[in-house]
Amino acid sequence: MTTKGYLHQIHPVLPVKDVVAALDFYVNRLGFKIGFADDSKQPTYAGVLRDGIEIHLQWHDATEWEVAVDRPMLRIVAQNIDALYEEYSKKEVFHTHTLLRETAWGTREFAFYDPFQNGLTFYRDV
Repeated sequence: MTTKGYLHQIHPVLPVKDVVAALDFYVNRLGFKIGFADDSKQPTYAGVLRDGIEIHLQWHDATEWEVAVDRPMLRIVAQNIDALYEEYSKKEVFHTHTLLRETAWGTREFAFYDPFQNGLTFYRDV
């Protein structure tokens, strides 16, 4: 019998201009905790954890931000989506069009951008 490969987790790497500022946003606004950082004072690469997910944050030089490029969009499966929406609504992370809504594709979700224009969508199936 052949052993088949198994995909267990994914740790997306988001580009950021300032890892310290990104850590502040993810920890103090979104409730993550710091999992690791490559330097304690001026990190250029770090990971944040919340519940069962891990996101990596990687510094990119300012010149890379001068060119308009699409930033990553993460879709994060969540439980208790209404409570999560309420939690984040108190943290001033939403833009004016952020709504918790049911979609035509069978999810209940809301989305917003981090300070570096990386998209975050939190959802659950209905």
